[in-house]
Amino acid sequence: DLLQRLIALIAIICLSPIFLFTYIAIRLDSKGPAIFKQVRVGEQGRHFTMYKFRSMFLPTDSRYQEPGKSDRSGVCEKFFQDPRVSAIGRVIRKLSIDELPQLFNVLFGNMALIGPRPALPREVAAYQRYMLNRLDVKPGITGLWQVSGRADISFNEQIKLDVRYVQERSFAMDLKILFATVPAVLTGKGAY
Repeated sequence: DLLQRLIALIAIICLSPIFLFTYIAIRLDSKGPAIFKQVRVGEQGRHFTMYKFRSMFLPTDSRYQEPGKSDRSGVCEKFFQDPRVSAIGRVIRKLSIDELPQLFNVLFGNMALIGPRPALPREVAAYQRYMLNRLDVKPGITGLWQVSGRADISFNEQIKLDVRYVQERSFAMDLKILFATVPAVLTGKGAY
């Protein structure tokens, strides 16, 4: 845990130019804060505030449009052509730059570098019993699901991968996921 916090701190320092550039680009692209905060469910069902770079227009923006029906079945909605996403938002989502502020979540101790993605409270409320196993560990910035196709796989497959990670996790598995994250981010496969 201490090692992960140290890695997060070093990453924040090293990536600070990207943080600054992204912050400015978002503020110039649309009105509103550059950082998006949202309550998520973490380890053992504890709620925490997760940070991301804002990739969508705010509802008060004239360019904001409600999305239609989710392109993915299950309780976790995904929209492949989400009209709420701004021009800068498309770029930072494709490159996963929008996730970088979660390094602060790792620093604060409510997330890990690797683990299941933190779910929304309404999603967890709709979980079947076996799905709750994914809450046995801290949620991560990256994980088995992200390197296995992200939004291109079904919600049920995501849950299976998360539960598998919880059951089989090891230092070797974490290293494998960490190294697989780089090509997954660079190709942008499954990122919308």
